[in-house]
Amino acid sequence: MLTTLNTSYTDTCAADLAWTLGREPLPALATLDLQLSGAQVQLRLLGASHQVLLEEEEGFCSETVACIPGSSAPLPLGLAKRVGGWEYEFAARVEVLTPGQFAGRAQELLALVADHPHGLAGVFPGSPHAFTALLAQRQDGYVHWRTWHAYPQDGQLVATRTRVGAPTQTD
Repeated sequence: MLTTLNTSYTDTCAADLAWTLGREPLPALATLDLQLSGAQVQLRLLGASHQVLLEEEEGFCSETVACIPGSSAPLPLGLAKRVGGWEYEFAARVEVLTPGQFAGRAQELLALVADHPHGLAGVFPGSPHAFTALLAQRQDGYVHWRTWHAYPQDGQLVATRTRVGAPTQTD
């Protein structure tokens, strides 16, 4: 699903993104509710980037990657931890692209997410390449999601990958 977000650009640059687990649901500009083999997943586009809510028998998980006022914690490049009975893994990377590369990559990602039944993308007013996109799936007992946060003014694209689940589960 592709939508135009009715808000101004809140994030200023990739370095302003922070990661948190366990935040309450924040006000969303767009949401997509998914059922993935018993897991309830809500993809949420915020004015300040994204939030994913996951609920299953094993518990609840909330991931927020956003420009959070008062937060000085940088976005981690990678981490793994226990969240209740789940394994949680997160990784992030920042791609620096030329304007031509950025435009091509933005079009490619927006087309991928817009046409995917488990994808949600929001374009910010003022630039067709200023967007946040999320894509979720379930595989091998884990719920996976990928996100992209675009900063065309700096030629930066932040990509994240998350995997959450109990390793003994099977689909």
